[in-house]
Amino acid sequence: MYFFLSVQGGTTVIQCYLTWLQKVCQNVKEIRAHTILMAVHVFAFYPYACLEWLNTEGPLSLNKELAGKVVLLDFFTYCCINCMHILPDLHRLEKKHSVKDGLIIVGVHSAKFPNEKVVDNVRSAVLRYDICHPVVNDSEALLWHELEVSCWPTLVLLGPQGNLLFSLVGEGHRDKLTLFTDCALRHYGEQGLLKAHAVGIKLYRDSLPPSILSFPGKVAIDSSRKRLAIADTGHHRILVVSSTGQLLHVIGGPESGRQDGDLFEASFNSPQGLAIKGDTVYVADTENHLIRKIDLLEGRVSTLAGVGAQGTDREGGAMGPQQPISSPWDVTLGTAGGVEDNVLWIAMAGTHQIWAYFLADGKLPKGSESKAGMCVRWAGSGNEENRNNSYPHKAGFAQPSGLALAPEEPWSCLYVADSESSTIRTLALKDGAVKSLVGGERDPMNLFAFGDVDGKGVDAKLQHPLCVAWAPEQSLLYVADSYNHKIKVVDPKTKQCSTLAGTGEAGDTLGPEFNKSCFNEPGGICAGDGGKLLYVADTNNHRVKVLDLASKTVSLLPISMDCTDSVPSKLSGPAKAPTLPKSAARKEMPAVAVSAGQTLVMSLSLTLPEGTKLTEEAPSCWALSAEGHEWLLETPVVTGDIVDLSKPLSISTKLPAVIKDSNSNPSLTVGVWVYYCMETSNACMMKAASFTQPLQISASPGAEEVTVLLTHAF
Repeated sequence: MYFFLSVQGGTTVIQCYLTWLQKVCQNVKEIRAHTILMAVHVFAFYPYACLEWLNTEGPLSLNKELAGKVVLLDFFTYCCINCMHILPDLHRLEKKHSVKDGLIIVGVHSAKFPNEKVVDNVRSAVLRYDICHPVVNDSEALLWHELEVSCWPTLVLLGPQGNLLFSLVGEGHRDKLTLFTDCALRHYGEQGLLKAHAVGIKLYRDSLPPSILSFPGKVAIDSSRKRLAIADTGHHRILVVSSTGQLLHVIGGPESGRQDGDLFEASFNSPQGLAIKGDTVYVADTENHLIRKIDLLEGRVSTLAGVGAQGTDREGGAMGPQQPISSPWDVTLGTAGGVEDNVLWIAMAGTHQIWAYFLADGKLPKGSESKAGMCVRWAGSGNEENRNNSYPHKAGFAQPSGLALAPEEPWSCLYVADSESSTIRTLALKDGAVKSLVGGERDPMNLFAFGDVDGKGVDAKLQHPLCVAWAPEQSLLYVADSYNHKIKVVDPKTKQCSTLAGTGEAGDTLGPEFNKSCFNEPGGICAGDGGKLLYVADTNNHRVKVLDLASKTVSLLPISMDCTDSVPSKLSGPAKAPTLPKSAARKEMPAVAVSAGQTLVMSLSLTLPEGTKLTEEAPSCWALSAEGHEWLLETPVVTGDIVDLSKPLSISTKLPAVIKDSNSNPSLTVGVWVYYCMETSNACMMKAASFTQPLQISASPGAEEVTVLLTHAF
């Protein structure tokens, strides 16, 4: 960490900083141990006006547009998880101090990977991470070298005359950054050196057309029910669709948040990895630093692990809601010393590790017993390395971003897409040993061994792969080689890696042949239909594409935004009423006196939340049943559709003329299942309720019919 102070910055700024140092240091020796370089450095952007600028009306210069401003330079590269971690700190500063107040933040994008030098890719990253300040594409690292920056991220604070004030290396310096920025603004404001003029900021996001998906990160499949879960990352939501693209559920979005509760209320923040099994979807809620659970049957979202803020713990071992975690990027179900699927494996990109969340009691390989709800590190020291080791805690990962489980012999491993080392690694389920499969090189400290080369083992080269998918039927591993804009296939037996689809150039062309199709930083992949199909989250193209491995063609997954559900649309004559979710409201009505042979009319009045409407073509319905007293009805269940709630529904039934069980206390039950969506968005959900109506049946004749009122507001 280096701190630069300008001589011409004035004693107030320096004294403010030294006062802070005295608070955090215990003695004068510790203060002197801090490296303070007193240097005069006037820096101007004029030589770099030819660089490509984003989120502005044109190039910015310290001698013109930025004169009289305190300028914070953020040197970043968009692949870097540490760079992502400081974005909330910058957002916080931007909310606290406006451009008019005298502060402006400028992102300086200096690429690690060749793919990151392309301005269109940088623009996509700016949109994906919701960066709202100017960004300059320093593709050849000119500004990087001018200020002698050595690593990502680096923050440099400049005074209103371009004088160098302060520099921070790495993440986790929010308090220091805020304190010194506040001091600088106060000092230069008192000196009258700040100017309140506007800077020509023009956000690219404001000109984008709407799209169904926004930077989809991952996709997962439930083959048994032919459903896909899609992380619609840019819209902060999860979509569940049929294998043909029919929308079944929308959870979260369009704004970010971290709320649990009903599907209608829940929110996420840039979710990535998904695992789906039955009616449960597990979510790596990346920028909330949480693991979430979506229960589609109960219609609820809950938090399994994380505290909602970035953690630095590299060991874990606490119960999920008390365990801080850092940028989980992918999840997959597995088994560890217990019942099937008792553990959720987590690619913890923020700490460069693989973690485990126990859904039921279990035990890590060569580890101690873990109780249900515990969240603990399984592999990775926490150092960012490409280090293989027989001992999982001594191995090193570099931003693991994708997981695929191969539990069957002889593989019995977890495949890991280790993005920053550009490798695919294996993690043995038996003993936790970490080994290299393809990519990278043997030097564990070299995180620059990337490229686009088909080959065997370390001779193969990848560029920032973000996801892997295992096809057990063919014993093949598929790789989203994200920055090469390709889908590759690996034979784990021979360690041979070869290109399956993609030209290597970013684009959105549907070949439809594999070798003529283009992708743009695909971030997610899963295998379906017995390994015959691949579903690819083509992230920067805002699409999900389908690769047919038999015909070797690529097509789009057409997502219909008419919200429906996988329940059959016609409930004609079922043997019993559909199952009510646990979250359904249940109302016990007062008993009503009726007579044998009389007609009972139930007037059902339902009210939807304000701003919502019934979902067209979705199977909203009612069902009348008499469980245990089936003799009350002519058929076991009477059903009907719900298509209009502007007036009460009338449900009538004629009671039997002969009472079969005069000693019982019979009752009828009306269940309702209602599907509705927000009028202003595509957020949809299902709610259910039931009414139990006890009957006091008399053999004496009565009026022709009797009416009861049933009301409920969702």
